[in-house]
Amino acid sequence: MHGAVFAGRMVTCPRIYVGPPLRVIAGSRIDMGCDLPMPDLRRAAVFLLLLIHCVAFAAEPEIRVAIDKVDEAFLVDATLAIPVPLPTAWAVLTDFDNMVGILSNLTLSKIVRRDGNSVTVMQKGTARYGIFSYAFASVREVQLEPMKRVVAIQVSGNAKRFQSEMRLSETGSATEIRYHAEIVPASGIARTFGGPFVQHEVEEQLALLAAEMIRRKAAQ
Repeated sequence: MHGAVFAGRMVTCPRIYVGPPLRVIAGSRIDMGCDLPMPDLRRAAVFLLLLIHCVAFAAEPEIRVAIDKVDEAFLVDATLAIPVPLPTAWAVLTDFDNMVGILSNLTLSKIVRRDGNSVTVMQKGTARYGIFSYAFASVREVQLEPMKRVVAIQVSGNAKRFQSEMRLSETGSATEIRYHAEIVPASGIARTFGGPFVQHEVEEQLALLAAEMIRRKAAQ
């Protein structure tokens, strides 16, 4: 993924909301040795969007992201628990041709080849972290196991290496998504800011995907 570091902070819906709180819990196991405040209006907008959906539809998406580092690779483990049906979550996660309208950092996303449950996806965009930004492009081979799993491997792009797996499960009317990725970045931003930058990208994208899932559920 490309794509708010609220380390240990809980974002709660306002008093007019009678449902449960919206929680975004971030946990990084990387000790950077310093505090890097990064004001980001885009990040605030993402969580405001989720807050609005939370108030309107009594939704409680919960995002947890943990980052570890082994040699050059960042290991990402994240979960998203969201009160939408599994088919709705799956439809959003695999809507590659319309992903530009979901993820704000993308300028291009399209399927360039399809062979059954195997697709090749090309994406371009701009990643931002505070006042810094960089353009990215990638081509990934994506294997789909309908309603269960999405596996992606980069075949070309800015990262030195990228591979990910996303697993979905349904409990009642809610869906849990477990995401694992191994990323060896090549960008100067990622090398400079390391774990916080990777965490920022993952959290922001999961928040945007969650907002789209809730929007589609409300429209059904």
